[in-house]
Amino acid sequence: MTAETKIETETATGAVTTVYAVTGMTCGHCEGAVTDEISALDGVTSVKAEATTGRVTVISQAPLDESAVRAAVDEAGYELSGQA
Repeated sequence: MTAETKIETETATGAVTTVYAVTGMTCGHCEGAVTDEISALDGVTSVKAEATTGRVTVISQAPLDESAVRAAVDEAGYELSGQA
């Protein structure tokens, strides 16, 4: 299943999956900090941060404003590079 297919599948069920690239995460604590901040955004239902890949997968009820995600990642102490 490609990323596009996954997004279409999730959207069909009322959710949107977006993968972001985040720099600076090196451990489980980093993953937790990023997960906590993004999870606090309205409409977010799931967050999975992976320090080894620098990817953060976010499932939300609707597309998120990237500036809000950027601010959340910044608050956690890391940098959002954009969508992966």
